[in-house]
Amino acid sequence: MFKEYTRITNIVGDIIELKAEGVRYRELAVIRNANGETSLGQVIKIDRDRVSLQVFAGARGLSNRARVRFLGHPMRVKYSDQLLGRIFNGSGEPIDGKPPLESAPEVEIAGPSVNPVKRVVPRNFIETRIPMIDIFNPLVESQKLPIFSTAGEPYNELLGRIALQAEADIIILGGIGLKFDEFIAFRRKFEEGGVMDRTVMFIHTAADPVVERLLVPDMALAAAEQFGIDGKRVLVLLTDMTAFADALKEISVAMEQVPSNLGYPGSLYSELASRYEKAVDFKGAGSITVLAVTTMPGGDVTHPVPDNTGYITEGQYYLANGVINPFGSLSRLKQLVIGKVTREDHGHVMNAMIRLYAKALETKKKISMGFEKTETDEKYLTYADLFEQRFMDLAVDIPLNDALDLGWKTMAECFTRQEVGIKREILEKYWPKSGS
Repeated sequence: MFKEYTRITNIVGDIIELKAEGVRYRELAVIRNANGETSLGQVIKIDRDRVSLQVFAGARGLSNRARVRFLGHPMRVKYSDQLLGRIFNGSGEPIDGKPPLESAPEVEIAGPSVNPVKRVVPRNFIETRIPMIDIFNPLVESQKLPIFSTAGEPYNELLGRIALQAEADIIILGGIGLKFDEFIAFRRKFEEGGVMDRTVMFIHTAADPVVERLLVPDMALAAAEQFGIDGKRVLVLLTDMTAFADALKEISVAMEQVPSNLGYPGSLYSELASRYEKAVDFKGAGSITVLAVTTMPGGDVTHPVPDNTGYITEGQYYLANGVINPFGSLSRLKQLVIGKVTREDHGHVMNAMIRLYAKALETKKKISMGFEKTETDEKYLTYADLFEQRFMDLAVDIPLNDALDLGWKTMAECFTRQEVGIKREILEKYWPKSGS
């Protein structure tokens, strides 16, 4: 029998404090009010015999005479193939109208990351059919990458497209602080796109308890680990990790902890890292790849959340003005697959096209300052327009090899062989026959 405590010493916001012994960090507890209503809480601080609990449903209506019973284990998530096609909230309860998974085994969330010695060096390319990713910053299996963006940008639409088109066995969506219509949009897109039967969704909406924002990434990643161990290639999509960090901040303020930068707790880096480091390629099994939206308040990349994220992850996709910016984006692992897993001309096309586009932007700037337009300038301006239409537009859906062929075609339409700066043996093999 679990010991029951009958006196709460303090209530601050949604956090209650009591004296208890033998409990551990993140352990669950059932809080029963005087009227018999119950709610779940989680241990978020232990100071000798003083224990602080975050109440999931909020502490409103609780009195100091409420009874608290610790369950002896942290939050768990059910795991089996029956998860596929299902939608759960931040507490792991079904919200899709289907019955709960009564017989499914449970696994604890927020466990340690995989030992680096047991990890496989990333080596597999994940095709998304989005040229700005596949050509210029390829996604590598077991990579962890944020999508830096700002409010109002189509980052949820981008995640949805990646879920439909990426080469993965299982998609796990962790929605953090979603508006209800955003949740419905994800659900409709997955159902209409035919991927719902291999998708699991853990959803926290803006109306749900704050503490569930912290649980959603852990639940998504705990389920992903089990599928990965079973040999599946799992793609985890999280939106939005800034909402996750804001929940940490809110709880930290309520507990009167000494704040760090902009009021965020000093543990922000380790809290983010413990989630991102779940990305892994299991030796002899499957893999977990993590893409996580990180909104930047005011577009400030030095804000504590994107700033800390940049130290943890292996690059970023920078989504601005409705497109993936080729200069702000970076995949540090792309060299492991470009020209090795992908076609031999991949690196040459990538470098040449980016170099030419950078020159085209310089040309646009020069002309806007009143300089006379030359014949060479016309070439670069035409190239810029074609590059933006054929590659930067997020509506473009094209396989990598076709995109590389289109890259050669685009360069040939605007420039001669000598002007693109690619070595002769590659030009001889891939330059369009009709080009000069």
